[in-house]
Amino acid sequence: MNDMSHPITRLGTEVAAGLIGHEEMVERLLIALLAGGHVLIEGPPGIAKTRAVKRLAAYLPGNHARIQCTPDLLPSDLTGTQVFRPETGGFDFVPGPLFHALVLVDEINRAPPKVQSALLEAMAEGQVTTAGVSRPLPDPFMVVATQNPIEHEGTFPLPEAQMDRFLLHLSLGLPLAEQERAILDLVAAERIAPPALAAVPLSAENLHAAKAEAARVHLAPALKDYIVRLVMASRPGGVVAEWVEHAVSPRGTLALAAAAQARAWLRGRDYVLPEDVTALAPDALAHRLIPSWTALGEGRTGRTLVADILRAVEPW
Repeated sequence: MNDMSHPITRLGTEVAAGLIGHEEMVERLLIALLAGGHVLIEGPPGIAKTRAVKRLAAYLPGNHARIQCTPDLLPSDLTGTQVFRPETGGFDFVPGPLFHALVLVDEINRAPPKVQSALLEAMAEGQVTTAGVSRPLPDPFMVVATQNPIEHEGTFPLPEAQMDRFLLHLSLGLPLAEQERAILDLVAAERIAPPALAAVPLSAENLHAAKAEAARVHLAPALKDYIVRLVMASRPGGVVAEWVEHAVSPRGTLALAAAAQARAWLRGRDYVLPEDVTALAPDALAHRLIPSWTALGEGRTGRTLVADILRAVEPW
């Protein structure tokens, strides 16, 4: 159980200190870190998506990389390439930015399909294949991708198989007036005196130990049944089945369970509560649920359908 003085808990506090109104996003990033998953952050430009990930990366062990996606990006720009060495007369493999512990993929929907396929292998298998050779990625390995929902020209929507590889999909909106004012003050202060990052002794050993502890958090049989009932509500015969083109996959069940355990650990508990499941269900399930054309025509989305499921399915 997390004693609330663990470096990961302190890390969350430090990351959130440089952001305004994004405590929930920071918690979701830590949940994915503990559960060994990837995160997709969607929201309008300028709301500190990239800033949050860069602050998190500054505290994590290992190396970190940022990939700015553009339509002319090539798979080798991510995975690496073979380089000829005249002095040896042979080829050496030069690793790409995917060979880092934390990879920020900015505006992922601007990457062409071939690049998204290379990224899918990395996220799904923890490896990349170049020139017929598969090479393992670091452990831990985490992808945090961002995308802007307001831009469509020159973008390539993520395929359903890749969406399913994200443990959580966060949907952010614009800040409230008081938050906007606090952002103005924060940035003005940073322009005068750039803040120094506090030392957080988070080692790779700390992180692996915390992940093991989170995996051991007790998930009661009744809550396992609750998670399954939530997922089954999107399947044929479920409460929203008539609005669903493709239901939540078993990966959604596993993702919600692991995320709930990580949330409980972050909050200092060694057991999961129903509120852990209900709080994370929209972020863990909505992007795995594809609404039918009829549902879309009536303004229903994956998130509204998950909200319908949560209202209809009781924990006990």
